Amino acid sequence: MGNCCRVFCIAMLTCAVALAGAMAGGCASSESSREDTETPGTKQSHKSGKVGAPMPSILVKHFEGGGKIDLGSLKGKVVLVDIWASWCAPCMEEMPLLDDMAARLKKKGVQIIAVSVDEDKESAQAFLSSRPSWALTVAHDPKGKLPEVLQPSKMPSSYVVDAEGIIRYVNEGFERGDLKVIEKRLVALAAEAS
Repeated sequence: MGNCCRVFCIAMLTCAVALAGAMAGGCASSESSREDTETPGTKQSHKSGKVGAPMPSILVKHFEGGGKIDLGSLKGKVVLVDIWASWCAPCMEEMPLLDDMAARLKKKGVQIIAVSVDEDKESAQAFLSSRPSWALTVAHDPKGKLPEVLQPSKMPSSYVVDAEGIIRYVNEGFERGDLKVIEKRLVALAAEAS
């Protein structure tokens, strides 16, 4: 019960921050993600979930068909890990756009994993049914282990992970202009890895 309350508190705090950001003109990205489009931000520490740190080994469930994904064992691939929820309006706007990006970048060796932190799978499923299929990999983390470890300050939050498993960029919040920068970073990292 204590873990459930902690996850609920994290979710409520994240929602409140996202709502406050949305009321102030939308959920803006953090300054560190806007610094330089070619190099990782330098203001962030090397703690878990920060630029320069390895992606933590956290197990999330494939949304459909079961199975698990260990986010810390994706070395060899360039990956975007996105944390989203069905109650987050900016997340709902971002997801179809990330899916389009996933379709474009799949042949370049980039994988996009969208991790729902909805406690009940049905809420996420209701949103996911808005498309007949998704090019990105959809995963589920109903206990909120991923945001508990990564500590995003806004929803959604995206983590660009290089082929060595190192977090290279963090994009907190969502603005449409973020997508071009994220895609450019993913393509550059994929080119480095090949």
